Amino acid sequence: MHTIKSDTKEKWDNILQLYNRLLVIDYSPLVALNRTYALSKVKGKAAAINEAEKLNLGSNHFYFTLLGELYTGMDNKKAKENFQHAISLAKTETEKQTLQKKIACLSLTN
Repeated sequence: MHTIKSDTKEKWDNILQLYNRLLVIDYSPLVALNRTYALSKVKGKAAAINEAEKLNLGSNHFYFTLLGELYTGMDNKKAKENFQHAISLAKTETEKQTLQKKIACLSLTN
């Protein structure tokens, strides 16, 4: 089901259930973070933001990148803040450049 190309709620619901099972078997903060993206596809960005913020992975740039993605279109100021925080934690120039592009895209939509 997860290999279906279309971006359907059913596809993401299946992926979310797989992440839920994985977390029960072997909890990992990064798996929980990935689960949050699937949750956003099933229950919406607001529910995913609520779950992501509970994880409080403040030293992880992927955490802030996900929050930036989730806030995009809802609160672009918060999205930009999260992307900027992700840049400060990113380890490679490529990651930093990708995040800068996301910020630039936000600036174009305001």
